[in-house]
Amino acid sequence: MSATVSMPDRPLAAPRDPLLEPFAIKKLRLRNRIVSTSHASMLDDGGLPLERYQRYHEEKARGGLAMTMIGGSAMTSPDSSWGGGQLDLSSNRIIPHLAALSDRIHGHGAAVMCQVSHLGRRATSYGWNWLPVLAPSRVRETRNRNFPKEMDDADIARIIRDYADAALRCMEGGLDGIETVTGGHLIGQFLSPRTNKRTDGFGGSHENRARFGLMVHEAIRKRVGNDAVVGIRFVIDEGVADGSDFEDCLQLARIFEREGYIDYFNCIYGRMDTDLALAEDNMPGMFQRNAPYLASVAQFRRETKLPLIHAGGIRDVATARHTIREGVVDLIGMTRAHIADPHLVNKIRRGEEEQIRPCVGASYCLYKKVNCIHNAASGRETVLGHEVAPASRSLKAVVVGGGPAGLEAARVCAERGHSVVLFEAAAKLGGQLLVASAAHERRDLIGIVDWRIAELDRLGVDMRVNCYAEADTVRAEAPGLVIVATGGIPDTDWFEGSELCDSAWDVLTGTVPGKSDVLVYDGTGRQAAASCALQLARQGRSVCIATPDDALAVEMSYIDKSSFRKRFAELGIRSLVDVRLEKVERRGNALQATFRNELTGAESQVEASQIVVEYGTLPAAEIYHELRHLSANDGVTDIAFMLGSEEAAAPAPGHFLLHRIGDAVSSRDLYSAIYEAYRLCSKL
Repeated sequence: MSATVSMPDRPLAAPRDPLLEPFAIKKLRLRNRIVSTSHASMLDDGGLPLERYQRYHEEKARGGLAMTMIGGSAMTSPDSSWGGGQLDLSSNRIIPHLAALSDRIHGHGAAVMCQVSHLGRRATSYGWNWLPVLAPSRVRETRNRNFPKEMDDADIARIIRDYADAALRCMEGGLDGIETVTGGHLIGQFLSPRTNKRTDGFGGSHENRARFGLMVHEAIRKRVGNDAVVGIRFVIDEGVADGSDFEDCLQLARIFEREGYIDYFNCIYGRMDTDLALAEDNMPGMFQRNAPYLASVAQFRRETKLPLIHAGGIRDVATARHTIREGVVDLIGMTRAHIADPHLVNKIRRGEEEQIRPCVGASYCLYKKVNCIHNAASGRETVLGHEVAPASRSLKAVVVGGGPAGLEAARVCAERGHSVVLFEAAAKLGGQLLVASAAHERRDLIGIVDWRIAELDRLGVDMRVNCYAEADTVRAEAPGLVIVATGGIPDTDWFEGSELCDSAWDVLTGTVPGKSDVLVYDGTGRQAAASCALQLARQGRSVCIATPDDALAVEMSYIDKSSFRKRFAELGIRSLVDVRLEKVERRGNALQATFRNELTGAESQVEASQIVVEYGTLPAAEIYHELRHLSANDGVTDIAFMLGSEEAAAPAPGHFLLHRIGDAVSSRDLYSAIYEAYRLCSKL
């Protein structure tokens, strides 16, 4: 009879995070599974990746990712420009700059690849080199609007040679590999029956439509050798009736696998020939759910053999981890998530996942360079650090206002080492973001608030809600620094009859119910009025939206603009453009709005049971004016100081510096408020 041996309790080993497992493509060993895929950052200087371009990608490498991919739509040829904002791989002048960039990236243990491409019909004839646009067939793209020349044999031979030359320049610049792209680019234009109407050996059958792409990759492989990594960003379904469906794309993919010139597929979905196609298919924004194409990618995985990458609305670590753990892909692209937080991977590694700044899908990074709507440092690495430097002295800081500007100011001041008290008059922190996130499409914006509240709690900030701060309240704290971030209130009293109208805030928050037929006046071109119109229409109201601008949503990115317009059409929301609101009068049981046409000056009237007006905000800055004469700087924020690099001098004992930021200064957007708070407070 054997004795029973009791084993001491041992802690179970924590399971290895699948995101942190290494992966190899050929001889390229990647330290984890997270990559940033190619995108046009618009940070180049005349087509060259100089200091700001390099620093932007270096920050991600420093932050721990496996590989950063540069050169979204990088030009293989002089006739492959959309007018600027692309790397120019068409000459040897780029090689030393690629070498400097690759040295930086490799110095942090990450790999770097470049997308090389010819735009085909996506290029422009009206910029850069002013050359004719080329394509497989004379089919105009809606978005880029050029009528292309149908390529002849000479064009085909030249561009194949240009691809190979561009790939070699990348390798001579020390990069780890290159990637081509199908999609709406030239190779994809040959692959798709929507854009390839040829009747020669490059059109018709799968083999014929694949021929140009195969010739490109054969030429690349001969030029760069077998050891270099060569991939293809490949559309797995165009999602449109006259294009390549999943089965068609799969047949094309098998041809590329069979020929053996490529090492991986980077799976993408949909088209990119209209603003809406980009917004809903290629780069899904706030109107789309998170990670919308994983099921299609998983199906593609079952039918192919090569390693897979996928990036498409993968905004959070949990989704990325699930995708890798389930074997859907081998490498996960978290491109916009890295614009929000380039240190994402290191935070996972350190067990600080809750501190990752979330991507909220606002797509502001597709609006003006790579600016993140709530990370002011992204795209500005040459002037702003992603980590807040400690101050040379500690102050008592009072922040008045708990909206986005105030939350960011409090966070940065606390990171600097100041002792911070935050006053907020309302019961909840968030300010105008609470209004914005009340709109269904923009609900994820609340992540901007939630992350900052968690950070303030971690940093020990004293947050006092339901506290209307007055001058004496602030002075009682004996501060050395006061930041007024009290935001604004809806500006609705600038026209006759304003008292008869409601604000967009009233409707979005449910304070005022919608009536049967509603006129929404949008005086800004931002999201508030459009969100309000959608909310009312979904409640069954008859809605008309009017604007003095020449089109709807002029201050939005093309992502939001096209998505709002689509939903307006689906819900039957009528629109009036080029009309300025002058007055509102009561007419029996209805209200009558009088407009003046911006072009002709003619008057017109529209009746509705309810009129909602959005015209930005008026600064709510009473406390600022009360404190000005008591402050050491008379409340003046010196522009040269704010734009410079020097730290502010400490005020004399018993005195305080006073600044106001965000909409407490003037009505602007969310990015402006957070950028202003970060830029200023990182120097105080």
